[in-house]
Amino acid sequence: MTSPDRDFPHAMLREIFDQPAAIAATLDTYSEGDCLREEIFVPARQALVGKESILIAASGSSRHAGQVGEILFEDMAGIAVDVEYASEYIYRSTQTLKDPCFLVISQSGETADTSEALREAIARGSSTIAITNNDASSMARLADCSLPTKAGIERAVPATKSFTTQLLVVSLLSLYAARIRGKMTRAVVESHVRQLRAIPGAMAAMLPAWEKQVSEIARELQFAEAFLFLGRGVHYPIAREGALKLKESAYMQAQGYPTGELKHGPNALVNPKTPLVVLATRDPHAPDSLLRYEKTVNLLRDLKKQSAQVISIVTEGDEQIAALSRYTIAIPHCAEYVAPLYEVVPLQLLAYFTAINRGIDVDHPRNLTKAVLSE
Repeated sequence: MTSPDRDFPHAMLREIFDQPAAIAATLDTYSEGDCLREEIFVPARQALVGKESILIAASGSSRHAGQVGEILFEDMAGIAVDVEYASEYIYRSTQTLKDPCFLVISQSGETADTSEALREAIARGSSTIAITNNDASSMARLADCSLPTKAGIERAVPATKSFTTQLLVVSLLSLYAARIRGKMTRAVVESHVRQLRAIPGAMAAMLPAWEKQVSEIARELQFAEAFLFLGRGVHYPIAREGALKLKESAYMQAQGYPTGELKHGPNALVNPKTPLVVLATRDPHAPDSLLRYEKTVNLLRDLKKQSAQVISIVTEGDEQIAALSRYTIAIPHCAEYVAPLYEVVPLQLLAYFTAINRGIDVDHPRNLTKAVLSE
């Protein structure tokens, strides 16, 4: 869905615009119409059967995808989940979870820390699943089940389309787990898949407006000293991902927090040179989402009194948050668990344009490399 006539100045920007096509390709791999392709998930079923817990190990952006997965698996499939830093897993006690299914998430499938964690899990006798962007990678070959993303080659070091396709595969796997565990009917699963199917077209339609809007915001905030990113529930890992993107792309201090934690210390950092990026979307059909939204509105009222500079990610048509924010960026109406796939894209653009304004080679940030170019 990327325009073939457009000459992108950087691989990162092209890969941000590649996301609708990457998501569509991944959806076509795992679903047909609104139905999951049951045959694709047979190895996953074997890895999950009899398991009452999942342990997810990953690093960097992939760990944020795992944190989204934690909420999806627990809320939709009723499976307890623990998310570990891959670099820490091998040092943890073998008694932390009883016989979990072990899920690794890695862009390349070759990340050293994650690969070592997978080998340790195999040695402990765990069933294993690998989500990577390379089905021929060592992790994909080692795991009992490989669920590859279809992001294509990602040349820029900051993860963009590899991350959103990870989110998608985690979402589809959680729906499949909910189905086989009897937590969702076929009709409910199909309604979720239908919303996921709407993403490529809606995202492609929104990208030009997001690009224009975020480039202007980044220009106005280019002299900021630091950023705070805030999100509740499933949106908190996206806040962390937004902060990581800004760190690695623009070399700026940024931190992601649960929104409710701002008053427990970080609020002391709020000043005109430390903007806040607040994920404030809502799903009118989900009571928990509405409760989180109202609490975020109350917080923004307090922040307005502090003269905080707030950039809010909102659902289309939201006027309440707009009145309390300096900038608002809208995403399409969607279910609570679908919103992260949209929310992260403006945050990627914010990192990209902030880096460009600071004269940084955004495709090759200092001190960072990819393990391999994904397939």
